[in-house]
Amino acid sequence: MEGMNILETVVLGITQGLTEFIPVSSSGHLVVLQELFSGVSDHLFLEFINIGTLLALVVYFRKRIVAICKDIFLNKNVVLARNILITAVPAGLVGFLLADFIASSAFFGSMIVVTVALALVGVIMILIEKFPRASAVNDGEKLSPLRAFLIGVAQTFALIPGVSRSGSTIIAGRLAGLSPAAAAEYSFLASLPIMLGVTLKVFIKESDRAYFLDHMPMLLISNTAAFIAGILAVGFLMRYLSRHGLAAFGWYRIGLASILTMYLLVQ
Repeated sequence: MEGMNILETVVLGITQGLTEFIPVSSSGHLVVLQELFSGVSDHLFLEFINIGTLLALVVYFRKRIVAICKDIFLNKNVVLARNILITAVPAGLVGFLLADFIASSAFFGSMIVVTVALALVGVIMILIEKFPRASAVNDGEKLSPLRAFLIGVAQTFALIPGVSRSGSTIIAGRLAGLSPAAAAEYSFLASLPIMLGVTLKVFIKESDRAYFLDHMPMLLISNTAAFIAGILAVGFLMRYLSRHGLAAFGWYRIGLASILTMYLLVQ
């Protein structure tokens, strides 16, 4: 993050907060920012600003999280918690095993990869309502273990920049029989173990903890921006998907992919 100024730090946090939850791909947008802002090139800094988005999710769904915990310990009902863990396992396992490769691979920082992924997933979002779906279920608790696992498999594709974790899981949730709003809620709840794992992972190494302390002022600014933007983004998406589908986000992705294609052609 050498050379990053306060404005770039705030923009980075806002972008992370908005695009982590709105299904347009946070990793894809961050790759674009890395292209535009010369100082935004530190992978570890980008991992640390997940703290703000994790806190945003916990605060927004605090009542739901408490209800799930009560269900587990008071009612001995572990079905929803079980489904969330099943969904989290594939992406968590793949991300853990390939963490070093992802951090070092040019593939995961490629503008071409981002552009293609934005466009392909955008097309799927536009056409999703025409796809065959499993029988309807009301919420994540009603998902079978197999459906929960398949949503988790879809979440692994979000490791590719431009795909979107929320986008991939909401699409998979729709195909698994959930409504758009129920698919979004389940997507966010299922992301909690992944985001918590990512946050804890960057504090394991002593060198990473030292990095956090050395860059704390900038990280606090960026995470505050990510937290505020994240709260707004989750609230917006939950309200929007209670009345609409994913098509608008699909068109946004295709529009952005078109702009990036023109940018790549003139390079």
